[in-house]
Amino acid sequence: MQHYDFIVIGSGPAGQRAAIQAAKLGKNAAIIERRPVVGGVSVHTGTIPSKTLREAVLYLTGWDQRGVYGRNYRLKQKLDIDDLMKRLDITLHHEIEVMEHQLIRNSVDVIQGSASFVDPHRVKVEKPDGNFEEYSADKFLIAVGSRPARPEGIPFDNEVIIDSDGVLNLKRLPRSMIVVGAGVIGLEYASIFSTMDIKVTLVDGRPNLLEFMDREIVDELVHGLRDRGVVLRLNEKVEHVEKDERNLVHCRLESGKRLSAETILFAAGRIGCTYSLGLENAGLEADNRRRLRVNENFQTDVPHIYAAGDVIGFPALASTSMEQGRLAACHAMGANMCSTREYFPFGIYAVPEISMIGATEQELTAQKVPYEIGICRLRETARGQIMGLQEGILKLLVGLDDHKLLGVHIIGEGATELIHIGQAVLTLGGTLEYFLENVFNYPTLAEAYKVAALDAWNRLTI
Repeated sequence: MQHYDFIVIGSGPAGQRAAIQAAKLGKNAAIIERRPVVGGVSVHTGTIPSKTLREAVLYLTGWDQRGVYGRNYRLKQKLDIDDLMKRLDITLHHEIEVMEHQLIRNSVDVIQGSASFVDPHRVKVEKPDGNFEEYSADKFLIAVGSRPARPEGIPFDNEVIIDSDGVLNLKRLPRSMIVVGAGVIGLEYASIFSTMDIKVTLVDGRPNLLEFMDREIVDELVHGLRDRGVVLRLNEKVEHVEKDERNLVHCRLESGKRLSAETILFAAGRIGCTYSLGLENAGLEADNRRRLRVNENFQTDVPHIYAAGDVIGFPALASTSMEQGRLAACHAMGANMCSTREYFPFGIYAVPEISMIGATEQELTAQKVPYEIGICRLRETARGQIMGLQEGILKLLVGLDDHKLLGVHIIGEGATELIHIGQAVLTLGGTLEYFLENVFNYPTLAEAYKVAALDAWNRLTI
């Protein structure tokens, strides 16, 4: 039985970063991955595929050029699923190559197979040929990720009644689609498919979208969705779904409304991929969403077993999962940890992108923190005009008395890149004066920070 200092179960963002960090600290590390290639959910069904699909759609439909050439502009008049999958295959192949090279370069062993605990210090791995091998380790990290939750009573067929993983298995592009679940994943796919002139109906049981986001930014997103013909059915729950002989899907809501479409996509949350891990043999127990509880050092109830990434729940972002994996490995190996975890950016790859960091207006109001806002519409910048942007907002929240930056909220193309300027200023305790006194390249979208800062200054000095 082979022994390691550190065994990681799962090769997604958290697992890969943790194993490499342990190896850089001079430890003998291994990753156990059930798929034939590394990457985890992030590479194969989640982050990378959905973002690649988005880029392919924006390019092939000519969406990002319509502000210049008109709403009827199309780079390709008729899209099919193969057009989208070609770009996806190229991207995934490259991403897997890079990851494999990083693991090899850092001498991390990759063990293919499905792992389950025998006891707190041993796992058995079922290999692709059906044989079993056992491995032991001083420390473990569980980074198995998550999968879509499938509501009971829904007749999923992976063809026209699908979950978010099933999007990549579509045989053709539907003319109409019902998306159930208006969380991050549901909104991303609803907005992406609507840019292809697919008739989309978005259903969610909550009265409002993205409660953790700034309301003004969400309102801008909703306006854009409705402008593209997306129908929102909020405060509604699905009661029954069935497929007829023509392969059309019919959906009945609890309110009595009836919806029909060629495809229905369920994006109703995710659950941890912990079913087959034999957690009870390691003295662990998952919650009702199959997630693991951890402390501030990412230790589970069994101190030498750590967990990171989607399997521990919120925020379940690839970016934060990477950092969680790194920090877990550092603590497990007794190394000093250094991280700025107070502020991390959210990125939602809808059409258009949304990103935020820091406090929202709702939070500051509830906390009775006096603040002022500064807004720039991206079309007001020269770069926005060059790009033909018709929508997009950059919004700053600053303290009323000390002018400290409290939050940044952006909707528009490039939002997930632009947010990092605000992240740096916020993390370093910067103020409104930073944006007022510094020079930004011209023409750039980054100049929107200065325009928004001037708007805030005008409000503060009235």
